[in-house]
Amino acid sequence: MTAAAASGSTGTTAFADLPVEVHCHGFGDVDFSDFGSLDLLRLDEACAREGVLSLPTLYLHRDRLAEFEAFVHRYEALRRDGLLPHIAGIALEGPLLASHGGTPAATVWVPTRHEWERLTSLGEHGLVYSVVSPDIFSPASELGDALRAEQLDFPWLIETMLGHGVRPALGHFTRADPERSAQQVTELVDLAWQAEWNGTGTRVVTDHLFNDMPLNIRHAFRTTAARRDREATIASYDLPSWTLENAARTVGPVPAAIMREAAAGRIAACINFDGEHVDLAIAARAVELMGPQNTMLMTDRCDSARLGGQELHQTGENGLWYQAGGIVAAGSQPLARQIANARSQQLGDADIWQLVAGTAHRTFGLEIADGSGPRAMVPSSRSHSSPA
Repeated sequence: MTAAAASGSTGTTAFADLPVEVHCHGFGDVDFSDFGSLDLLRLDEACAREGVLSLPTLYLHRDRLAEFEAFVHRYEALRRDGLLPHIAGIALEGPLLASHGGTPAATVWVPTRHEWERLTSLGEHGLVYSVVSPDIFSPASELGDALRAEQLDFPWLIETMLGHGVRPALGHFTRADPERSAQQVTELVDLAWQAEWNGTGTRVVTDHLFNDMPLNIRHAFRTTAARRDREATIASYDLPSWTLENAARTVGPVPAAIMREAAAGRIAACINFDGEHVDLAIAARAVELMGPQNTMLMTDRCDSARLGGQELHQTGENGLWYQAGGIVAAGSQPLARQIANARSQQLGDADIWQLVAGTAHRTFGLEIADGSGPRAMVPSSRSHSSPA
């Protein structure tokens, strides 16, 4: 079953009704970050087979900025000619990350003002968002000293992004001072809503909630040993008692700040439903608190053992891809499988439609073809989409 079928779309549905893979790293044997050789036409065909729109998410080495500019302009030209109807935009993970996490360390760097203007100007040609850490200026940030040396500041960085229609995507936090990082989430969102916006849809999005941020909970159970304690641990969290008001205490200040801003409609938050990045029960409760109309299902998917120029491996304990040092680099489950996982948590058809289509179309300024809202959902959740 394709993701389109799993979400209730039909074979005659217009492109604007298709589910959206908001944040994905590779289909088939294609590493999106190898954009010098990325065949966009082939990628569009893969998306068509799976019945999805995609926002391929790339890593960028500093010495490849000019090559990336040429790639985005090539994307724009093909899109203008109507040849890439399934690729809704291009996204970046980095380079302004306080903690590189599963991102290749060489793709975390501080642009000069001129480089940042070159990079963000691509928003007028197809770049829709770039992951930025709200706490990049904190003492624990990997980039703090370099940022200060370049005399960069958040008001200028965010104004420049939004002025070209590039959304900041919040993610990759440090863990040294959760209260400060949470405050910086709110400050960044405030800046975004005060700045001039040369785009459509929502101004701020996120990387996936609960990953690469300080937490008060165990958010995932990725090994056989961890899964033995999973039921008791989840019961101890008393998920039904979680509220936006007590979230800073229960889950931690940073995810609490993100969930509050999402529930207020000021950001569109991404969350993963592979059951491996985040436990499914925790993910479902977060969706309830934020509202599915403010949340997007994000796969973080890579189909091959290579990403951003680095070799990946799997452990046999789960379907995640790991880089050297046992750090999670990406997931492997396609959208249709994650839709089935969301159904397993008793999320209704209308809510799932928002997670995989409605919120993303509004967020990125895509039009829903008939404007009528949720489509009927196919009841079966047994089938999965095969990798392209």
